[in-house]
Amino acid sequence: MVNQGVTGRLRMEQSTLPDALQRVAAKILEDPDAAAQASIVDLAERAGTSTATVTRFCRTLGFSGYAALRVALAAENGRAAQARWETDIDKEIEPGDPLDRVLGVVAGADSRAIQETASQLDISLVDRVAEAVAAAGRVELFGLGSSGTAAREMAFRLERIRVPCWFRSDAHAALTGAALLRSGDVAIALSHSGRTREGVEVLAEARDQGALAVAVTSFSRSPLAEAADVVLTTAVHETTFRLAALSALHSQLLVLDLIYVAVAQRTFERTTEAFEVTARAVHAHRLADEPEHHRRNRSKEQE
Repeated sequence: MVNQGVTGRLRMEQSTLPDALQRVAAKILEDPDAAAQASIVDLAERAGTSTATVTRFCRTLGFSGYAALRVALAAENGRAAQARWETDIDKEIEPGDPLDRVLGVVAGADSRAIQETASQLDISLVDRVAEAVAAAGRVELFGLGSSGTAAREMAFRLERIRVPCWFRSDAHAALTGAALLRSGDVAIALSHSGRTREGVEVLAEARDQGALAVAVTSFSRSPLAEAADVVLTTAVHETTFRLAALSALHSQLLVLDLIYVAVAQRTFERTTEAFEVTARAVHAHRLADEPEHHRRNRSKEQE
């Protein structure tokens, strides 16, 4: 059941809902506090629809009924009121805004997106993916644009702890890699919109080969999600000059980092040994710490 991150999910998925359900979503987003206190009849009247439609809306979101939705909204509104940033008053960034204000808006948006992503993550699904990655003979990661940046970072981390993985940003290479997967392997595709054709094709190919197909996307009912065995959703908060696809990077990294840490926990001895080996390999390329007596002498010279 989805019982957290309701408004964040509605902002992302409203346009994908049927018209009648979109009207219900719009009324909730218009005033979440009022929706949390309204009866099902009141909400239906405000949305110009029926109570049956409101009930269908709740079930589409994964709730057992309207009462469960109201509880989730009330809890979420309480958390938001407690953690609300001053930049919520005005999220627009004007060309002449000073950098300290820009910093507040950007940091606030990214922090809220990370918090919402964390609140809506299904930990049991993350656990399932981590278990599969830890045991996989091959892991394929695919993403384009900023999603590719997150996928590349994940590949670097997994390689560091001896997980056999490949990052692909080329469709042909990604499909070739997916075709080589077998049962017990894992394919992870990232796409904010969930509508990147190449990502859908990669997961479909991976599933055909018996591998676990994992989608990381902001839209749980997107084509990419439909092609996956496991869907991990991210939340985003747009700001001026930073569209949703660009703002999704931090949330994607949070999801991938959680998987990575969970994999490292399951392979603790192997991971520890890998850290030691790789640290020795690059040690000669690090500048040595300045001896303490040199620092003291230099400090005296500067006095």
